[in-house]
Amino acid sequence: MTAAARTLNLNVGINTTGYLANAWKYRRGDRHDINDPDYYLRLTKLAHRGLFDAVFFSDHPALMTDPNSRPFHTIDPLILCTALAAQVPDIGFVATMSSTYNSPFNLARRTQSTDIISGGRLIVNIVSSFNPNVAANFGSDPLPPRSERYAKASEFLDVAKKLWASWDPAREGDVPDDRFWDPTAAHTIDHVGDFFTVKGPLNTPRGPQGHPVIAQAGASEGGINLAARHGEIIYCNILSRGAGQAFGKKVKDRAVALGRDPAGIRIVPGLVTILGETRQEALRKHELFSGAGSEDGLIARFIKEHGIDPDGFDPDAVLDAERFIPDPNRLQAVGMGLGLSDLLSHEKLTARQAVRRAEGNHRLLLGTPEEVADGIIDLWADGTVDGYTLQPPRAPDDIEEFVEKVVPILQDRGVYRTYYEAGTVRERYGLPFPIAH
Repeated sequence: MTAAARTLNLNVGINTTGYLANAWKYRRGDRHDINDPDYYLRLTKLAHRGLFDAVFFSDHPALMTDPNSRPFHTIDPLILCTALAAQVPDIGFVATMSSTYNSPFNLARRTQSTDIISGGRLIVNIVSSFNPNVAANFGSDPLPPRSERYAKASEFLDVAKKLWASWDPAREGDVPDDRFWDPTAAHTIDHVGDFFTVKGPLNTPRGPQGHPVIAQAGASEGGINLAARHGEIIYCNILSRGAGQAFGKKVKDRAVALGRDPAGIRIVPGLVTILGETRQEALRKHELFSGAGSEDGLIARFIKEHGIDPDGFDPDAVLDAERFIPDPNRLQAVGMGLGLSDLLSHEKLTARQAVRRAEGNHRLLLGTPEEVADGIIDLWADGTVDGYTLQPPRAPDDIEEFVEKVVPILQDRGVYRTYYEAGTVRERYGLPFPIAH
């Protein structure tokens, strides 16, 4: 029996107007789309036409009220994914949920229910909340320190896994005719830990995937530990081959140290693509969609974002990687901020070059559809990544362009599916079925 050929995994983010904050001005549609369930249904059907593995919803339970931008998170992603799963077949759904401001029982029950309803198509992206505005929506206590948030997230998933497996009707013995069920198919988990005390069992049975696939985002030390212990799909920031290989090795080595088989981990970083009939057209679109307006504007933004003194700064001088290592104690997510310093530690780049390599903290691929397809295949072919989570600058416009112009090239190259095979999203990713303990 031969092993199945490796195929490229692709998810696509469909939050509100698209990934880039300034690109909404250049999209089709109006401002009311972001609260319209039918709009997300149209995007999901478009993603289904492109044969994506899953649609991805990030989440942030706080309303960002900058009038120059747009709200990026509105309808609760799990509720939205459940509704969409009832209307669109095959495709998977990534719902982001906070371990900092949730209870394990409530999350386990809701996500297991969605996984059952969808026929095994749910991926749960567990994040540790880092914004004080989020903390303020859940009480008067300040945001916990980073180390505590990650320790809590790890225990949170320990508890959720126990709950997901705590009622398994497949373990029932022979049930007498006068009994409805065999209650020994369920068991308490009796968890007592530093953050949670949960008796169980869950009153939702084990789902078709064993439990929803677990996605995790983060490249800080705490994030690496969480990914190595629990993550199955790792959403991260990889800007080059060297940086990607180093990141993948670190996560998988840590998994081995924790007694886990790294074969159950998939690296699926974010990717921003901008297409043009020529590379020059794509460059101009990048300057427009980013809000910078020109290459000089991109460099000026780079200088401002990194606190560089503009006087005497040479955009054509090679950058020092250490200068761009984020403060490990900063408020924002550390992992996503590591992308640039990791890139510069493996490649000698100037600011003029660096501003064309990343956008919104993710790898940026610019050019013709053929050039973008080449760039996608490049890091996938040698196993640096297992796929990507496409983050389109504009929705629906850039999703449509990708589906119409890039997907056929990937299919012609033999790296991407031409139809959906039956099965769960766990099977589609080639991930092992979780063993119940």
